[in-house]
Parts: sequence; structure tokens; C-alpha cells
Amino acid sequence: MAKTDVLSLAILGMLAEQPLHGYQIRKRLGGELGPFRALSYGSLYPCLKRMVAAGLIVGESEDAGRATGSRRSRIAYRLTDTGKARLEDELASSTASAWDDETFDVRFALFTKTDSATRLRILEGRRSRMSERIEEISQGLARVRDRHDAYTAELQRHGLERVEREVEWLDKLIENERSASRGDHHTASADDN
Repeated sequence: MAKTDVLSLAILGMLAEQPLHGYQIRKRLGGELGPFRALSYGSLYPCLKRMVAAGLIVGESEDAGRATGSRRSRIAYRLTDTGKARLEDELASSTASAWDDETFDVRFALFTKTDSATRLRILEGRRSRMSERIEEISQGLARVRDRHDAYTAELQRHGLERVEREVEWLDKLIENERSASRGDHHTASADDN
């Protein structure tokens, strides 16, 4: 089975909840899945068309308002059985692409539909990736300091702090996931400090 791109995965996840029009998909992508805030209809509709062609979704025309000529019919998209199976396969997958920068936010947003063991593997993979990034940024910061470039050093320091905060957040999520799988009665939420 071909790997699903991140936009298609996000759409599959949304349509698993209910059928939606293209406008509704775009609005929810922007509101719920931050990376798509700048998503244009020029990106969305070709993706929907590819997903229809692949048999993952179907578009059903709604003729509301057509009798009066006030507007065109709208198309509501819904998952097919093939689309449901693809989503299940993707949600069960915990390959390295699941914790990449481009994909992690979407996968995280779909965690309620993902089993605990897969969630934990993705969180641990993301934490490992961010730990590697801390090492890379730290080395870059040392090189910049040697050149006495204060502004680039400040930018590197800011990046390091941002990644360190993400690692702390991931540590809390991982502990919460492990506690839940052990059946601990009280687990701290991701927002607890």
C-alpha cells in the first residue's frame, strides 16, 4: 500500500468523524491542525481529487439551493471502506516519518484514534529526533560563539530553548502514556508542571 501524504492523512482523519464539504475541511485543517493554516484551495482540491481517484473518499453532490439557482451544488466528501482501511493502516504505523516535523502534528492530532503502543512509539521517536536536534544546535552554537557572531548565536540559543521545551513536553506525554498503560489511577495531564 502506498504511503499516504500528510494532507491526505489529515483529511482521512477528519472524514472519519463525519462527511465534510471542501470549505469545511479547509477551515478545520486551519483551526485544528496548525501546519495547514496557509492551505489554499489550490492545494486542497487537487488532493481531494486524487483521493477520490484512489477510491479513498467519495464526493456526493448536494443540490440544496440549486432549484432557486442561488448557488452551485456543493460536494460533501466521505470515507469509503478503502479510505477507512488506509486510515487504520496509517494510524497503526509508527515509522520514522510519523515523528518528522512535517507529519508529527497531524499524527499527534489523530492520537485519540491511535492505539497506546503506537502513540508511545511515535512520542519516543519524536523525543529521540528532538534530542538529536539539541546536540546539533549545541554544536552549531559553539561554532558561532567561536566566530563571535552574537546575533546568530542568539538565534541558535532561541532554537535550542524551543527544542528543549519540546523535549520536556514529550517527556511528560511519554510518562502519561506509560502510566495509562500501567493502569495508574492518577496521571498528570500534559499541561501539569
